[in-house]
Amino acid sequence: MVEIVNEKARMRAVDRCRERGILIPTFAQMRNPASIDPAIKERMSGVGMQDLDPLNLFRITWRNDPGTGGFGEVNHIEFPPDLTGVPARIVGLVGKHFPTGAHKVGAAFGCLVPRLVTGEFDPTKHKAVWPSTGNYCRGGAFDSALLGCQAVAILPEEMSRERFQWLQEIGAEVIATPGCESNVKEIFDMCWEIRRTRPEAVIFNQFDEFGNYLWHYGVTGPAVESVFERIAEPGDRFAAWIGATGSGGTLAAGDFLRKRFSGSRITAAEALQCPTLLMCGFGGHRIEGIGDKHIPWIHNVRNTDAVTAIDDEATMRLLRLFNEAAGQEALVALGIPRQTVERLPLLGISSICNLLAAIKTARYYEMDGRDILFTSLTDSVDLYRTRLEELQQESGDYTDTHAQIDFERFLLAATTDHFRELRYPERRAIHNLKYFTWVEQQGRTVEELDALWSPGYWDDLAALLPEWDAAIEGFNADTGVLETLQSES
Repeated sequence: MVEIVNEKARMRAVDRCRERGILIPTFAQMRNPASIDPAIKERMSGVGMQDLDPLNLFRITWRNDPGTGGFGEVNHIEFPPDLTGVPARIVGLVGKHFPTGAHKVGAAFGCLVPRLVTGEFDPTKHKAVWPSTGNYCRGGAFDSALLGCQAVAILPEEMSRERFQWLQEIGAEVIATPGCESNVKEIFDMCWEIRRTRPEAVIFNQFDEFGNYLWHYGVTGPAVESVFERIAEPGDRFAAWIGATGSGGTLAAGDFLRKRFSGSRITAAEALQCPTLLMCGFGGHRIEGIGDKHIPWIHNVRNTDAVTAIDDEATMRLLRLFNEAAGQEALVALGIPRQTVERLPLLGISSICNLLAAIKTARYYEMDGRDILFTSLTDSVDLYRTRLEELQQESGDYTDTHAQIDFERFLLAATTDHFRELRYPERRAIHNLKYFTWVEQQGRTVEELDALWSPGYWDDLAALLPEWDAAIEGFNADTGVLETLQSES
């Protein structure tokens, strides 16, 4: 049940939102912006999509129209078979058009708002701590800046410079922990240090916050369903949802879709250099944003059909192919429609990982032209321009020859190596790995861990969404912000 935890803290949050003109969108509105009050839409027309403005909370949706600034169909790309090398249709939802340039702002919102509207988080007293491997802490810092509270972003020191620059510009306190994307334990260790030394801090840990899971279940899953219903021909099949493990949040969309499309599959992707689910492996890798070496608490492992590991060299080479002039021209010459090629910069590094994982899934299950697979394109190349500069310095200019090789090797010749279909005992074994992170290190109990294995646990969790929306609506009613906007329109 969604209950008020601290009435006084909640009222201080109400006052803060009233002062700053903050109206909280419901999950239903993020899922379907058509339900947003016309007064809000009218005011949004003068607000840039990336502006630090409270109205941009209503742009935490897959349906932003980058051309008009309004709302439309779900942003997506369908990759043609000539590019992927498989006959199955592969579709990616585009994350670039969210505030902050990545869909992770939605996960941050999902973790923050339930605590805000119940009085568990007081923006007038608390600091918001966002442990992350990059984009999640950006989303959290954005939300915190709107509320006028201090954000503390924790992320590995080897992440792209764009992430650090943006966080500093928005006023977040930045803590860089040792290592790369897979060094999540170091992030968790810093969280314990903050708990010990900063009593005013509230930690929003995306790896165990069910708000992350529920945002993707309640918003991303329905967005995928909407695209499928619009593009599918009679007889087409919803075949699979593919998501990088990361915090486990995007995989929740697969749980929603499994209920809508029986027989569909869920594939979890990770880096070959750190194949934790595939073979209990460890190591560092360059696929930014999918931290590994543990199983996220919010990953419903029992629902995962397959895991696959993607070589980070493939993602970095394709980053150049999709963005360097020689690479794009080579793709056009090879018969890839220019319109598709011009949209390939909408894929960041982890997005390319997801695309490759979808190709492997289609090959493994021998899917044909009636099968449609979906994945998420978390962010775009805009967060990795410095990586392209580094690759150019390390390897020299990117030529037509490089493009031909990379296209053949990493796309057309992609195989089913490092792909594992999970039987029941293997799913249970991966689930049991949670023990070592969450029980031994993070204070969870064995009873809580066992509860996560039950399908009913996740069904009960999904049933909370209407209650959360009711709590948000009650909070908004107390602020009176909507009435003010309506009177001014």
